[in-house]
Amino acid sequence: MKRRSFVKASLLTGSVSSFVNPLSQSIAPSDAHQSQSPEFYELRIYSLKNGKQLTILNNYWQQAAIPALNRLGSKNIGVFTEYLPQGFTKLAVVIPFNSMDDYLKVPDQLAKDSAYQQAGADYLNAEATAPAYERIESSLLKALADMPRLEVPPKKQRLFELRRYESHNETAGKKKIEMFNQGGEIAIFKRVGLTPVFFGETLIGPMRPNLTYMLTFDDMAEHDQNWRTFGGDPEWKKISSMPEYADAKIISNINRTFLVPTAYSQI
Repeated sequence: MKRRSFVKASLLTGSVSSFVNPLSQSIAPSDAHQSQSPEFYELRIYSLKNGKQLTILNNYWQQAAIPALNRLGSKNIGVFTEYLPQGFTKLAVVIPFNSMDDYLKVPDQLAKDSAYQQAGADYLNAEATAPAYERIESSLLKALADMPRLEVPPKKQRLFELRRYESHNETAGKKKIEMFNQGGEIAIFKRVGLTPVFFGETLIGPMRPNLTYMLTFDDMAEHDQNWRTFGGDPEWKKISSMPEYADAKIISNINRTFLVPTAYSQI
């Protein structure tokens, strides 16, 4: 079963129709969540053209970037390749930061890190005639209030789904985020087995305004079953039936890609 690459949109129907309405009995973010400052995430998508580039990228992240970023306080860094890619695989990287200040400091800190510079030399000093990658597509995300911290699933063989909900204007985009935060949508996801890793509002990046999040499953069969369970959930049916929150009013496109973690990924 072929899947589209990250940069090609796939509009979905059926069980992934409109999301959450702020009902009078909506679930507000918990006190524990409210006491936590939201993380920030850099989502990088590397475009590659051959196995040599993939080798350089894998060596860079495993031997240089992840150890250096861990030393700086960025934990649980995820590195993924595409599941059943069309063409040569892309490499997707999720880097959590405790604050915006941490994110802004990283380039200067890495420039002064001699161990990082030495371990990442093949990547950092690649010649124009033999680049380490073709291009990087990068986005900066802010975690949603009701899931302010990334949640690392158990370490085992698994499949990840990266989703991006695009809206036609900023007001619609904020409404979508409101539904996840105040509507209790994240709690429904967890209850039906749509296990989230993170949710983030895209502050900087392509295809704004958008909400981007990652889910994880044991395999594609569990993915399909859990989405069906979600589509039939009574609470989901109740909130998705309200016409003012129909997809046509708040979502203009849904993009998804399926990913598998590299052997050294911390997610």
